[in-house]
Amino acid sequence: MAHATPRTVWITGASSGIGRALAHRYARDGARLVLSARRVHLLESLRAELPPSTDVRLEPLDLTDLTAIQRSARAVLDWSGGVDVLVNNAGVSHRSHILDTEEQVEQHMMAVNYLGPVALTRAVARDMVRRGRGRVVNVSSVTGYVATPGKAAYAASKHALRGWSDALRAELYPFGVTVTVVCPGFVRTDIGRSALDGSGAPMAVDDPAVHKGMPPEAAAERIFQAARRGRREVQFGGLEVLTIYLKRFTPGFGAWLLAKVYERLDRIEEAPPTSA
Repeated sequence: MAHATPRTVWITGASSGIGRALAHRYARDGARLVLSARRVHLLESLRAELPPSTDVRLEPLDLTDLTAIQRSARAVLDWSGGVDVLVNNAGVSHRSHILDTEEQVEQHMMAVNYLGPVALTRAVARDMVRRGRGRVVNVSSVTGYVATPGKAAYAASKHALRGWSDALRAELYPFGVTVTVVCPGFVRTDIGRSALDGSGAPMAVDDPAVHKGMPPEAAAERIFQAARRGRREVQFGGLEVLTIYLKRFTPGFGAWLLAKVYERLDRIEEAPPTSA
């Protein structure tokens, strides 16, 4: 059953990629928007792109700052009177071998991709429970099912978010608050370029698989429709989505195939450039 147009939608990671596309999609649907990210100038440029009639609040937010999360939640709830849909979309990735990844990188993955969304959801969902309605949309990943070599800490954070969301859904169901988990495959965003290496420095190089992924506008439409229809979970992307079913039904073969594919890709990345 379709839900009524939400009054207020809060989107994190709204400055680029899926979050930016979602802002445009919800604006077309007439929603009032709260847009969060760290890069304020990109939020301002996004606001300028939206229809003039869109009611927008820019709420700069660093998800590693738990005190700031509480402060922002109070400010947004006071401004809006209540958030109808919270989209926890902000995230960060990395590309590094486990043995070459420093602990600070693993901590940062968990802070941004798991602990930050958990804290923000808790702050907002208490008000949803009080009002007896609301929807939480948590953007996990296909990697939240199938841990990809070279992205172990990212996979761990997305596994954590997906598992936590399942428990959250069960706990909030009696109060009229619902939870949608989104597991995208490769989407054409800057997440590959902004991914961290093993020391925590930005890679500043596109991930070829991400670069060939689906457009963020298509991903945003899938997320919008899943939330609107009350889906518990939605998975989408290219052939990478099939790895979920390989892991579920043929785990041994799936693990062997994943290792072989990564071994091949690793050799290609480490090979010296050929001379012209």
